[in-house]
Amino acid sequence: MSIIETIKKEYFSLGKYERIFFPLVLLIIITVSVMTKDNKIALISSICGISYTLLAGKGKIYCYFIGIIGTFCYSYLAFTNSFYGNFMLYFFYYLPMEIIGIFKWKKHLKKNSADVVKTRLNNTERVIYSVITVIATMAFSAILVVLNDKNPYIDSFVTVISITGMLLTVKRCIEQWYIWIIVNALTLVMWFNAYINGSNSLVLVFMWLTYLVLAFYFLKEWKKELIISAEQ
Repeated sequence: MSIIETIKKEYFSLGKYERIFFPLVLLIIITVSVMTKDNKIALISSICGISYTLLAGKGKIYCYFIGIIGTFCYSYLAFTNSFYGNFMLYFFYYLPMEIIGIFKWKKHLKKNSADVVKTRLNNTERVIYSVITVIATMAFSAILVVLNDKNPYIDSFVTVISITGMLLTVKRCIEQWYIWIIVNALTLVMWFNAYINGSNSLVLVFMWLTYLVLAFYFLKEWKKELIISAEQ
């Protein structure tokens, strides 16, 4: 099957609203980018990022290949805008985790489709992840205080829960979407502030807003699928 045929097949496998939402958002982002003469790397990052999120939400393993391209672009943008914590998170953690995700998801694809099998944490695992996240946030914030970080507690919190969120993505757990809602909301505020202070990357504001909407949407969709699976 050619790349064009694969793209057509995956597009028409989307739900009715997803087939409308996806091209509409991409059209808006491209239009905004052209009208504001925005950073072209930011545009590529946005297109890849939104495509990755949509495909990841649908449980498509192809999401990681697109995600890798988007991660390279976003890492560059984070570095040039002096968001060094974001840069390190994406380049040194997200990138290798996306490569690992390809192999992990490949082992857990449904037999009748190319979709990955969704899972959830049990209560014990939720407690363990929560405790580790709290301890790691406190420890990392202490380090950032020593390094004179301007927002050590917020930076620490976002970084640590982002690491947890990506780990749960690779593990195919629905709990990832709760984390991405928080991360996307906070990062949206960060890039909006960067834009109003002169950063030429308005499309990234739209990208993170889209991420936030998709996180709520796929949380609902994964809940439905897990309920159906439990009843079978």
